[in-house]
Amino acid sequence: MDESKNQELIRSAFKSKDWNETMTSDSWVIFKVMGEFVNGFDRLAKIGPCVSIFGSARTKETNEYYQMAQEIAEKLVVYGYGVVTGGGPGIMEAANRGAHLKGGKSVGLNIELPFEQKSNEYVDRDKSIDFDYFFVRKVMFVKYSQGFIVMPGGFGTLDELFEAITLIQTQKIAKFPIVLVGKNYWGGLMDWIKKTMLDERNISIEDLALIKMVDSADEAVKEINDFYSQYLLSPNF
Repeated sequence: MDESKNQELIRSAFKSKDWNETMTSDSWVIFKVMGEFVNGFDRLAKIGPCVSIFGSARTKETNEYYQMAQEIAEKLVVYGYGVVTGGGPGIMEAANRGAHLKGGKSVGLNIELPFEQKSNEYVDRDKSIDFDYFFVRKVMFVKYSQGFIVMPGGFGTLDELFEAITLIQTQKIAKFPIVLVGKNYWGGLMDWIKKTMLDERNISIEDLALIKMVDSADEAVKEINDFYSQYLLSPNF
């Protein structure tokens, strides 16, 4: 974001609004948010068992994690899962690509951003949904997924990861499996969580029980399958 645009947004945040401005602007946002929720619920209600794959939009096709994300998606589809991503480039493209190439359900929850984000070509056209609001989009990720695979990524990936963990911790969603791919990438974060947050008793050991770290596509898919096998469940489209 350029500095002039940033200054404009800061000034706007401190500006007092009169009743007319509030009613004609802020209040109408409620209806736009409602519209995104209704559209999302309507479009995703019948997609069947899916796994969300999170990761950086900046990952290049030649990167090992791009290739691993594609392989994970391919294997998930073979086992009967659909794949949900943010619909953009990088890891998201890789996951949608894997699902698409194997003939599985490839869902993209795209969001408009001023840089880097655009819908990739591997999302099923009838399962491509655009959002303006991150919080609405995150609801769709967790509401319609039965597991989360987290590839290396940045702030957005961390946001999605901790959203899933928080909802599980607070029992707002079921204890779905969370798989972190790349021990070298995620190891430092998990060490800090265990040595700092856990030692300070800000979380409990049970909160971390469903978070697994792996280094291969086979391991990632196995964690999902093993989790559901204990409940004698398997995908059934």
